[in-house]
Amino acid sequence: MPTLSDPTAVDAIDTINDLPKGVSCRARNDLERRLLRKLDLRMSILLILQTLNLVDRSNISNARLQGFEKDLHLHGQQYATTLSILYVGYIVMQVPGNMFLHWLEKPSVIIPSCMLAWGTISVLTGITTNYTGIVVARFFLGFAEAPFFPGIIFLVSKWYKRDELALRITLVSCGSFLSSAFGSLFASAILHSMQDKLGQAAWRWLFFIEGGITILVAICAIFTLPDFPHNTRWITPEERALVISRLAKDGNGKADELGKQTTMRGLQDAVSDWKVWWFAVAAMFQVVGQSFFAYFPTLCATLGYDTTVTLLLCAPPWVFAGMVGFILTWYSDKKQRRYKCFVVTNAFGALAFIISIFTMNKAARYIALFLMAQTVTGYLVLLGWINNTFAREPAKRAVAIALMNSMGQTGNVIGSYAWPLNWGPTYRYSYIISIAALGVSTGMFGGMYLYLKHLNVQIERNERDLCGTLTVTSLFDGVVDESLTSQYNYAPSVLQHRDTSWVKECSHTRVGETMRWRYR
Repeated sequence: MPTLSDPTAVDAIDTINDLPKGVSCRARNDLERRLLRKLDLRMSILLILQTLNLVDRSNISNARLQGFEKDLHLHGQQYATTLSILYVGYIVMQVPGNMFLHWLEKPSVIIPSCMLAWGTISVLTGITTNYTGIVVARFFLGFAEAPFFPGIIFLVSKWYKRDELALRITLVSCGSFLSSAFGSLFASAILHSMQDKLGQAAWRWLFFIEGGITILVAICAIFTLPDFPHNTRWITPEERALVISRLAKDGNGKADELGKQTTMRGLQDAVSDWKVWWFAVAAMFQVVGQSFFAYFPTLCATLGYDTTVTLLLCAPPWVFAGMVGFILTWYSDKKQRRYKCFVVTNAFGALAFIISIFTMNKAARYIALFLMAQTVTGYLVLLGWINNTFAREPAKRAVAIALMNSMGQTGNVIGSYAWPLNWGPTYRYSYIISIAALGVSTGMFGGMYLYLKHLNVQIERNERDLCGTLTVTSLFDGVVDESLTSQYNYAPSVLQHRDTSWVKECSHTRVGETMRWRYR
């Protein structure tokens, strides 16, 4: 990997940064637009991959409506265990998976390989005949899926600036909404038309067909996905330099594409940073509050319609959630107001739970399902926030993303037992648990917001009139006052582009030279 001591890498950045004004500047902007179009086109396959990831994970919820529990002789809490066991493997492998991705630097190989594995396991799930078989299959499904989501979030963060991240993450994560919306429609068609074909139950065909599609798409993904900017073959040297320059200007580049921190050092830094653990625990409560996701078809079934109509009714709330996600993340990128957007989604989610507690009216409960579904978009805003907060060093960021997501998924283990059938059809206790969990997560993220805001105020007060020259001692440290640099990297999460009278400017320089900081 190139470093600041590599003249080729530095000269490439200088070439991009030192373009003269006028035509050359317009040429740089044109190059940047072409680069983003190329990246967005390549990255768009992540939407399909994420859709299939959620489809293969949640198709058990659709199978439940067509004799799944009866055929496998499940009773009591055994169905909840088949849901929760997936997250055991999922939690165990997320941090090692993202560390391995950072070390190998080949997401175009690792991500499709994970897909091939879980697609195969999904197909094999269709031949299980008892409780033991389905539990084993679900455990290894989680094991295979674990590196995928934190891996694609880390991959996106290696290519895009911080004010571009939340929208791109939402575009990728819209697979969650597509899987819930159109996955239900697709499942409805399979369950309605494939019963007893070749002597197999319709729910078994659901696993066979959806797992087979995943395997085919995984093979295509090997030839489509990018790696990281420094080792992707299909970008030109000018585009490579532009990517590095963009990230450097955004605050990521000096320690990102030109960084030197090892994977193990990133692990040590992440696990010793209390902010990572705070985010992780808060995410766990947030996921408990969103645990209705795995039971969404069951909640739709409480409206009293047959299986086909129930699955069709599942689609519109998730289409609505996707629209909310686009608008919310676009706004949070533009205004850098992550926490406030998150509070709005949780507030409407809590309102949905309250409606469902106090009425069995079909229209009211169906409207509540729309409000529940949009709650998931708040988690996408959080992913943009954590990428901004730990933007400085990619090794630490890789672990932080995986640790937050894996800790968050323990909420799915807890949430799997929060919706027992004997609490239905009202599920009042389940909704109360969800309200409490959302309240805790909102409070914890609010505490982090206030803490980072306090840091920003200190930085503004101490630096407003500062004008000086600092010597670059190393790429990782960036400047002599390393604590000042690390604090500044938290600022974009909370600063929200205030109308201040000062700006920060610095020039890219080799180790040992001077970096000039000017505030006006």
